[in-house]
Amino acid sequence: MSETCDVIVLGMGTCGEDAALRLSAAGLEVVGIEAQLIGGECPFWACLPTKSMVRSANLVKEARRADGLVGKVTVEPEWSIIASRIRAEVTGGWDDAAGVARFEAKGGRFVRGWGKITRPREVQVNGTTVTARRAVLVATGSQPLIPPVPGLSEVEYWTNHEAVEVEKLPASLAILGGGAVGCELGQIFARFGADVTIIEGRDRVLAMEEPEASELAADGLREDGVSIRNGVRAESVSRDDGAIAVHLSDGSTETAERLLVATGRRADADSLGVSAAGATTNRGFIEVDGLMRAADGLWAIGDVTGKGLLTQVAGYQGMIAVEDILGGEPRPADYSALPRVTFTDPEVGGVGLTESQARDAGHDVTVTVKDLRSTFRGWLHATGNAGVIKLVADASRDRLLGATVVGPRATEVLSFLTLAMHEQTPLANLVNMIYGFPTFHGGVGEALGAYGRGIVRVLDPATAPMFDDPSDRLPRQDEVASG
Repeated sequence: MSETCDVIVLGMGTCGEDAALRLSAAGLEVVGIEAQLIGGECPFWACLPTKSMVRSANLVKEARRADGLVGKVTVEPEWSIIASRIRAEVTGGWDDAAGVARFEAKGGRFVRGWGKITRPREVQVNGTTVTARRAVLVATGSQPLIPPVPGLSEVEYWTNHEAVEVEKLPASLAILGGGAVGCELGQIFARFGADVTIIEGRDRVLAMEEPEASELAADGLREDGVSIRNGVRAESVSRDDGAIAVHLSDGSTETAERLLVATGRRADADSLGVSAAGATTNRGFIEVDGLMRAADGLWAIGDVTGKGLLTQVAGYQGMIAVEDILGGEPRPADYSALPRVTFTDPEVGGVGLTESQARDAGHDVTVTVKDLRSTFRGWLHATGNAGVIKLVADASRDRLLGATVVGPRATEVLSFLTLAMHEQTPLANLVNMIYGFPTFHGGVGEALGAYGRGIVRVLDPATAPMFDDPSDRLPRQDEVASG
């Protein structure tokens, strides 16, 4: 059997679905192919359910922080409430019927199955050959990266799917991987009473972020009872009297009722047959240009391109690809102002280059670091206020190269710093703008010295922050690259 259409969307996860809807709305005949659920990871196992879990876990912690501000508050967390809400309200019981109906209402045709590219603009699925007159758009996402640890395949382990779907809280949980997924889920489970251990082969959790962010995130995890094993790797895994034992490179063993593998993501574009359409792959990811073109008549977006593996990147790439397929003139992708957000407590937000990356790239680096507790809003917040604002700039160009914000509302504060980087705003403009007071985002102004030295300091400098304190806002002179 065979059929034709204007565009085939292979993979109907978050960005694939959005692109398919946009193309259909533009009047094109679209066939969407997905073997699993329309919407993919983000609405069913990642962004939305995990942030629902974060919300519940943070309420537990905030109630415990009330002592000293409003009085003693007793909270008895129940995991069953989280599990029920995820099923009933967030994921809809892992049912994508609404997504299918939404796509078909726009005129699209949905096919449930595994598609494979067999030649340019041609995909086979369920024994049918579908030929696209205009484009094939690949948006097949990524899968959990399972490390080749001896014994791991012989035990029952979790990925983020099982962790989100669990209805009964385990007594103990060992986590392989101290990235965003491992840290977020580890803190959630710990706040609901599980004994959690994070095993991270590198020397710190959230190793892709600034060291200051890693330290504060680790402090927050330990405060919740999470044990962190840095600098050790899993050498083997075995069963141990009904539990799972992880044997580590330093000779020690961590034992837990459940094991969560959170060591990253991978793609397998080669199995899609993309080479038959002229595409090139690298470590399983499809190589694309700035307009998401992988070959003549072939575009790719999202995790399968290996560009960030984040929902915000996938959506951004999707808009570029759709505009290009429709014959518009989109701007090529620019990842220089790519925001990264981790919803631990404290929250961690980053954009652009870290200090180390900026120095390695040869920039004329200057760095400003401000302890959030020495800002007005951080000081007023009182409990759960640990955090930092770190700004990395090119002194010769007067532009931000990167920024990190850790603390309450950090991922929201990051928004205007992302805009400043996107628009290449001069630092002088950030210094001279008016900030809301007292706000967390105003802490950025305090870090930059946006308030003059002549303002009266109405608070006791010994116990409270000041508008303009050179000791905690000026660049660290021993680390300034030049000048």
